Amino acid sequence: MKPYHIGIDKDDIKGASIALLTGDPGRVEKIASFLSDSYKINVSREYTSYLGTINNNNILVISTGMGGPSTAICVEELAQIGIKTLIRIGTSGGMQKDVKQGDVVVAQAAIRAEGTSKEYLPIEFPAVADIDITNALRKSANDLKYNCHVGVVHCKDSFYGQHNPERMPVSYELLNKWEAWKKGGALASEMETAALFTISSYLRLKAGAVLYVVWNQELGDVKLDKDHYVDPDAAIKVAIRTVEKLVK
Repeated sequence: MKPYHIGIDKDDIKGASIALLTGDPGRVEKIASFLSDSYKINVSREYTSYLGTINNNNILVISTGMGGPSTAICVEELAQIGIKTLIRIGTSGGMQKDVKQGDVVVAQAAIRAEGTSKEYLPIEFPAVADIDITNALRKSANDLKYNCHVGVVHCKDSFYGQHNPERMPVSYELLNKWEAWKKGGALASEMETAALFTISSYLRLKAGAVLYVVWNQELGDVKLDKDHYVDPDAAIKVAIRTVEKLVK
């Protein structure tokens, strides 16, 4: 019986043990285009899935939807059908002033400022990526000559709570914590990585994440230096190169 939400099973993924995850269902086909012989498997709710190959190894590409709850469901059900390694290809907003549009961020760990991971493990348990995947992502980004940052990312549930904190009834808490995260060195903010890392730890899966920086709200509309390289497919290319290393 196929898992209820993602709607695919072991037969559909043909022995694949690695999955590339992205939040937006609309990005799955684009990511799959970087694989060989890719084709659509299924569309179920926010979970669009494709299968392709890298060096003759079957690789799954699937969307998780936005936020921790739908990501948790996806990770749980992927584990049920035999996926062992997960790499998130996401977008993020820079928090440090040197983390600019077009850069990539390799998430070494995530701040658990969301709710999903708290229903798995106590808040004292860190959300940490697999070290081998993290190192491979960093090396791939450097090989491709992208401006890469490695470190802690911030993960939240409320997009508008981050971008318009002043209008929220708990603005005092949101603003103070945002300043604390920045002072602590958080590189970028997004919505899925904390759940991915925490649940993967519990399920004994290997997980990593590479995030494309789409903007930096600390910089606002400051123009980039003319020689600053912007490639909207940067995170995809880093992940694909990493999988090539993993299956070699």
